Formats: sequence, structure tokens, C-alpha cells
Amino acid sequence: MRTIAIVNQKGGCGKTTVSINLASVLAEAGHKTLLIDMDPQSHCAVGLAVPEQQIEQSIYDVLISKSRNEPIKLTEILWQINDRLQLAPASIDLSAFEQQMSGVAERESCLKEVLAEIKNEYDFAIIDCPPAVGLLTFNALRAATDVMVPVETGYFALHGLSKQLETLSILCERANQHVNVKVLASMYDIRTKMAREILAELRKHFGEKMFKTIVNFNTKIKEAASLGQPVCEYDPVSKGKKDFAGLAQEVLGDYAKAQRHEFVNSLTDQLEAISATADELLQAAKTGTEQPTPVGNDTKQPFDIEARLSDYYGVNQINEALVFVTLYPRATTVEIAADFNNWHPEKTPMQKVGEKGVWQAEMKLAPGKYRYRLVVDGQWQQDPYNEWTEPNPFGDFNSVVEMK
Repeated sequence: MRTIAIVNQKGGCGKTTVSINLASVLAEAGHKTLLIDMDPQSHCAVGLAVPEQQIEQSIYDVLISKSRNEPIKLTEILWQINDRLQLAPASIDLSAFEQQMSGVAERESCLKEVLAEIKNEYDFAIIDCPPAVGLLTFNALRAATDVMVPVETGYFALHGLSKQLETLSILCERANQHVNVKVLASMYDIRTKMAREILAELRKHFGEKMFKTIVNFNTKIKEAASLGQPVCEYDPVSKGKKDFAGLAQEVLGDYAKAQRHEFVNSLTDQLEAISATADELLQAAKTGTEQPTPVGNDTKQPFDIEARLSDYYGVNQINEALVFVTLYPRATTVEIAADFNNWHPEKTPMQKVGEKGVWQAEMKLAPGKYRYRLVVDGQWQQDPYNEWTEPNPFGDFNSVVEMK
């Protein structure tokens, strides 16, 4: 059984949303899945329409039962969500778990021992952790084979990653345990230029230690949660469902590649680099520091985060040409497929500028509206730095630009 702890000590990053929907999509794909709520707020039950007043026993009762010499089996508290998905609900009692277990030997391994008894009955266990560093989180990490860190695409969320490192470092010191760790960009709003810049920074610094899948901000996900349903049931053709289906495929195929100890060491350096970038940008925004001249502009301007993003990435008209600029640090080829080249990407390759993964192309076109997609190492996708899109006949989106 692969056990995935969804960990972030910062609230509001979509942790419970990821837990519920990842578990649901894995179950839909035919994998027997157990969702374990370790958060005293018990939001997993709310998000799956389990009536709180009918929860007589929770994961808390199972975890403390052995210390009281009155063992309770996990199967006694499970709720059947569908044929392949079961929920071990939380309760407010979990907030007293640390106090109740004070002085108990191996109290950090309670969950690990419980899951060891049912490891052959499930393919996956997904653990929704509380937004705090404490005994509940340690229990989840000791039981986990994998750790997923959802990160909201905002500057303050980047700084919060240091808490994840602290937790993981303590875990490694206390147990010789190999855990695969990956970062997930969540609550991503492509319309926000700040979010696009942060996503680029995450991709640049985390590389293969970050999921390629992005969980986009999606109203269908919020609507589904309000009705007590995972998005795969509420709207099976929504963008939110596609995001979690993509995440599930990565979970099934990519985790074996990660090495826990190497990642913790490199993650420390990467976090410092990201935090330094965030500090630099935020400080520059306050002081109005001048920055290098943007592509296609002959004069320096006072630094402004929104203006910087607009100038550097995306597509902009400069005189009689459209200038496409994007950031793909790990790409070997980036091309443009568009109606102006009859959707033949090989006709419009982008050129790499410098060593930081910036790609640029300049096109002189007649006035009019154009639709295009980027082709990154053979993979077609919409321009992540252009919020103007239109649906295409293939169920995806084309990016749109107008030459005036």
C-alpha cells in the first residue's frame, strides 16, 4: 500500500481539496483507496457529505485505543464513500491527541501501526494532515511512503516551505526512513500575473521534484465541495477533474524516482534561492528599484511587479511585430503552432535567450486576431503567460492575441 501524506503547515493552500479529489480519482481509476483525515477540523467528512453528528468514533479513537488497552480496529470507524473509497473521519477530539499521548512510548508511530494491519487491503492511503507541526503531523509522516506538499502560487506560500523542511528534517533525524517528496502547485489562477511568475520560479528551482500537473483555480471544485462531492462526480468533464486525473497519473508513475535524503538536502538550497527571489522582488516593489530593460524596450522604467511580468513573459505588440516570450528552463525546443503558420510548429521555432530558460520569437503579422499554442518538447499547450484563451474543438484552449 502506498501511503501519501498531504502536508503543509500553511492553511488555505487547498490541502483538503487535494486530498479528497486525489483519493476520489484514484478510486475511480480502479484503485482501492483509503482517505484518512488527521485534521481536527474534520473537513474531509464535510467535503464528502458525511454527517458530522453521525460520526460516533473517529481516527482519534483508533489511535489512542492501544494506549488504553482497549484496541479498536480501523474497520470499525470507516465510512463507505463508494465501492473503492473509504473514509477514516476525524473529530475535534484529535486536538487533544498530543496531550492524551504524553509520555506514551512510540506515540509518533500510532498511525503507522494501525495502517500496517490493513496494508494488504488497499492500494493507496491518502492522509490529510493538519495545518500545524505537531504529533499528528509526525504520525502521518512516519506512516507515509510519499509526501505531497501543495503550494499556493503566491510569494508568502514560498516562504512557508521552510516549515515543511523543518518537519522533514526532524523526521529524518528520528527515523531512518526513505520518503518520496514532491511539490504541487495548487490554486493556480492563470489570469493573475503574479501567480504565473511564481509558477515559473517553482518550476525553475524544483525541477523534477515538482509535479508537472497544476491544480488550477476552478469554480467547479468549489461548487462540488459545497455539495459534499468530489469534482469527478460533480462534473466529470470539468477542468478540475482533468487536473486531478493528471495528478493521479503522475502519482501512479513518478514517485519511485525520488530519493528522500538527496531531496531534503537540495531542497534547503532551493528554498533559499526562491525565498531570496521573493524578498528581492517584494523589496524592489516597495522601493521602486530600476531593473534591466525588458525585451523590446529601449528605456528603463521604475520596477513594478505587474509591469515586469507583462513586459517579459507572454506576447506583446512592439511596433509592427508580435514578440512572444516564455520561460521553460528544462525545455530543449519550444515552437509556436498557430493559424498564422497553418498550425505547423516547425515553421516558427522560438530561440533560447541566455541560460535561464527564456525563449523568444518575433513575428511580423498583418493586423488581426490570431490563435496559437506553444509546443514544448513536442507537447502542445496553451501559453501560461497569456490569460486570453478560447476553447478549441479538441477540448483544450488556444491562446489568443490581437495585432493592431
